[in-house]
Amino acid sequence: MSIHPTAIVDPKAELDSDVQVGPYAIIREDVSIGSGSQIGSHTVIEPFVSIGRDCRIFQFASIGATPQSLKFEGEKTYVKIGKGSIIREFVTIHRGTGFGGGITEIGEQNFLMAYTHIAHDCKTGRMVVMANNATLAGHITIGDYATVGGLTAIHQFVKVGDYAFIGGKSAVVKDIPPFVIAAGDRARLHGMNTVGLKRHGFTQSTINELKKVYRIIFRIGLTRNEALERVKAEVEQIPEVVKFLEFIQSSQRGITR
Repeated sequence: MSIHPTAIVDPKAELDSDVQVGPYAIIREDVSIGSGSQIGSHTVIEPFVSIGRDCRIFQFASIGATPQSLKFEGEKTYVKIGKGSIIREFVTIHRGTGFGGGITEIGEQNFLMAYTHIAHDCKTGRMVVMANNATLAGHITIGDYATVGGLTAIHQFVKVGDYAFIGGKSAVVKDIPPFVIAAGDRARLHGMNTVGLKRHGFTQSTINELKKVYRIIFRIGLTRNEALERVKAEVEQIPEVVKFLEFIQSSQRGITR
């Protein structure tokens, strides 16, 4: 273990034997940090935070501060960060709330660029990328392999599907389906995330079926129920199509059009 002499590490914190802690970092009680992780200088990690192995947290990040919620009453809540995640300068991640599930959870191998903010009770999937100054309000869910562009703000309780791509400087107030591109203030859909899907190994056949779904639901003026029935009748029900339909059907805030 390598802890700089100016760092303050509470005796009740649990750090694996090869964790590195930089100058002036503060690690409070009830924190656990997994093997191979590096904590940058001036980082502050508050109580009830669990950090997986091989994470890298850069200088001046703030992890586990109490939520910015007037309803929070000091209850014991948590932050969990998955293995292999990279958290850049000045990122802020807040604990969950008792009324919102009690945990803010960052998935494995996330890349959170500088000044990203993740509020209480948010959950991100695996290999999520959030560019500089992207902001999540409370209770947001981000799917696996999704990308959130810089200077983007996402409204409370919004869900973003797997492999979705949100362009920079967007304001997102409704759910973003999986596999699509969205951008703008207020955000609108701009077709399938074809480039991203190809980069992640999706076949052209799968992409073509998803394009059929997108056209039926968003391009020809059908009601939601009419569109869903037509998709079920006309499009091969491969797993990706089923996931798209399930996301649409389960939306609580409504779908970005």
